[in-house]
Amino acid sequence: MLNLIDLRGRHPSVSELRRALPRGGVDVTSMVPTVMPIVTEVQERGAEAALAFGEQFDQVRPDSLRVPREVMDRCAAELQPAVKQALVEAIARVRKVHADQMPKEHRTELAAGAVVTEVFQPIARVGLYVPGGQAVYPSSVIMNVVPAQEAGVPGMVVASPPQKEFGGWPHPTILATCSLLGVEEVWATGGAQAIALLAYGDDAADLAPVDKITGPGNIFVTAAKRIVNGVVGIDAEAGPTEIAIIADDTADPVAVAYDLISQAEHDEMAASVLITDSVELAESVNKEIALRYQETQNHERVAQALTGRQSGIVLVDDAEAMIAAANAYAAEHLEIYMRQAEDVARRIHNAGAIFVGPYSPVPLGDYAAGSNHVLPTSGTARFNSGLNTRTFLRAIHLINYDRDALAEIAPTVVTLADEERLPAHGESVRARFEELPTAQEKN
Repeated sequence: MLNLIDLRGRHPSVSELRRALPRGGVDVTSMVPTVMPIVTEVQERGAEAALAFGEQFDQVRPDSLRVPREVMDRCAAELQPAVKQALVEAIARVRKVHADQMPKEHRTELAAGAVVTEVFQPIARVGLYVPGGQAVYPSSVIMNVVPAQEAGVPGMVVASPPQKEFGGWPHPTILATCSLLGVEEVWATGGAQAIALLAYGDDAADLAPVDKITGPGNIFVTAAKRIVNGVVGIDAEAGPTEIAIIADDTADPVAVAYDLISQAEHDEMAASVLITDSVELAESVNKEIALRYQETQNHERVAQALTGRQSGIVLVDDAEAMIAAANAYAAEHLEIYMRQAEDVARRIHNAGAIFVGPYSPVPLGDYAAGSNHVLPTSGTARFNSGLNTRTFLRAIHLINYDRDALAEIAPTVVTLADEERLPAHGESVRARFEELPTAQEKN
């Protein structure tokens, strides 16, 4: 069922591996001209334009763009007890992990009277995007809101698409989760128009712009984030979700098959990749997938994702080649089903999140492992991290030198300023110690 890529007997370079490994991806650049008019319209006309685009794309117009608090609280009250309990437990686990991520202030004394202190300040206001579409993502509310709260962000707004089925409000479980988390501001808008409204706001509608936007979305959301990047900060340009599994002959083919299937049910463009040195495992996994994928509610979507060019089974020579391939692929989610999996995990440098051993599957991380599931995609795990508490913080240096400390380092500053042909920099320091002529004296 999955395409087979045989790299055995070869010793590909990193660039060759990147070309050989299956990957679909999306062309965000090509979507920018389509999305730009939406962003511009919302920038000019604010909430009214966002509501109009929602009516056009989602076939519904809510009574107001801002969701009333009583609607959120009613959704929370109507939650099934089992769902509420699951959400509360997931929130608690995610909060514990993200609370521990809060960095501490650093104070460095370079000499007597020369101190640099690094402090961390939360971003003032953030926009947290929660997608709608083919699934419901209360987990994405948790993964965005909790780290922002733990960072101490004083202002936040959740934006999620209006749903025709629910009178133009976002999905009730989304709103219920916002209520459980104490979120005060939710906007019933999605897609590119939501990103634009978060970036530019609308004073007349009392919708303040944000300073940073986080959260996953489709290609229209991603293109809009690219357009407004610089007006606001963004976390990343998210592509289709992906899983890579490195597995040897100790792996259970049924478990591996289900892990690949579970990722494929997110989206037709989702990527499911198995990297192994075992022909037997590769054959068994393919048979198990063919046998089991139709059991899922979303089997048509799964089949499309698993047979796409972004998915496949990659055969390599040995464990070292598996590790090299995993680092070249830089998966959003990487599972390790190998002997000494914990040791192998420490040798993976490029991954959004690493799931170690047979009892740490990706769905655990999607909901309740405590880790964050908003992760870098499309190979960007080589240089990006997943969403975390530090995403919502800014590091600021406080520089505090007294007179003697500045005098001690002054020659260094003056020398470097002269070398860079910026002599006024040096004069700025010298003026504090020398009797330089005043403007009147110079005249």
